[in-house]
Amino acid sequence: MIDISHPHRLDATAVRAVVQTIADKLAERFEMGNCWEGEALVFSRAGVEGRISLLPGQVRVTAQLGFPYSMMQSMVEEEIQRVLAQRLG
Repeated sequence: MIDISHPHRLDATAVRAVVQTIADKLAERFEMGNCWEGEALVFSRAGVEGRISLLPGQVRVTAQLGFPYSMMQSMVEEEIQRVLAQRLG
């Protein structure tokens, strides 16, 4: 299970736009579907289910990885942290 929180200083509209941009890239790169459920973007594809929750002052990414992605969990976590730091500061 992946559970990563990252702080930000953006307003609600800006952080939502950043998260949507990230989700669009995931959809393009990994054929991953996504949709908004309130203040969370839910994403999935075969072997991966997760959500990016917009919280006051932070973004929280949670994901359940099935096989074979679970074998690469540390690499996936590092990439999530890198993208969040790049996009949210």
